Amino acid sequence: MDRFIAVAEASGLPAVVVLNKADLAPDASSSLDAYRAAGYPTLVTSVVQQLGLDALRFLLSGRVSLFAGSSGVGKSSLLNLLEPTLKLRTGQVSERAGTGRQTTVSAEMHPIADGGFVVDTPGLRDIGLWGVSPADVAGAFPEIRRLGAQCQFADCRHLSEPGCAVIESVERGELHEGRLDSYRRLLEETTSAARSRG
Repeated sequence: MDRFIAVAEASGLPAVVVLNKADLAPDASSSLDAYRAAGYPTLVTSVVQQLGLDALRFLLSGRVSLFAGSSGVGKSSLLNLLEPTLKLRTGQVSERAGTGRQTTVSAEMHPIADGGFVVDTPGLRDIGLWGVSPADVAGAFPEIRRLGAQCQFADCRHLSEPGCAVIESVERGELHEGRLDSYRRLLEETTSAARSRG
């Protein structure tokens, strides 16, 4: 999820985190807490329970929106429920592998009745950080960017530097540790890519 958001942030695109299939894990909404704390709009949906559809329809109205995520998360199923005339192909999640089968094979833009368009994309196992520089990574984590302004050193990378407000926030339980871990992984990846380019 953090990789998708980092690419959106680096591209100047607003992101909404949607947790679908809430019927499979009724308490899963708490997994969105770190994104809510970062300031991202979040939404819990379920095709089976028809949960969150009005809120999602409102978010899509009058915009061009891209649905992105892993195979089997229910992107096409959600769109079919919102706009039944689409009749997008859907598949079952494999019980043996626990993963979705690829049913959408290319990005397709569809008009929606409330005005606007949605782009249904193939499920992705991973997304590359093309065009994301090491300097962009902190911007992709708004809560880390805000805390970073309080660090002892202006060029703090939030790895192990003394006086790091980000690390101190994690230690106090205020910043979700998983978000700092994701930031560090993406920072390392973009730093390595920048080194190999030049």
